[in-house]
Amino acid sequence: MKVKPLADRVMVKLEKNEAKTAGGIIIPDTAQEKTQQGVVVEVGPGTEKEPIFVKAGQKVMYDKYAGTQVKIDGEEHLILKMADIIAIIE
Repeated sequence: MKVKPLADRVMVKLEKNEAKTAGGIIIPDTAQEKTQQGVVVEVGPGTEKEPIFVKAGQKVMYDKYAGTQVKIDGEEHLILKMADIIAIIE
């Protein structure tokens, strides 16, 4: 399925959290914190007031409770506003 965000929205593929500690202890999904990093998959066209500064393929960091979580082709994605992206990770 092909999804294209509108206006100043960006679609990010969520990163999976490490489910095991360095000592070998397995952490269940319910005890893990929500990830705040992901890879940009698609970007909207932007607006005059809110241009898009990221490109597909860039790794980004975003606000903790930002966006709308969606499942596309069995994978978790997040659609968020450009203003919710706080950093590009290089």
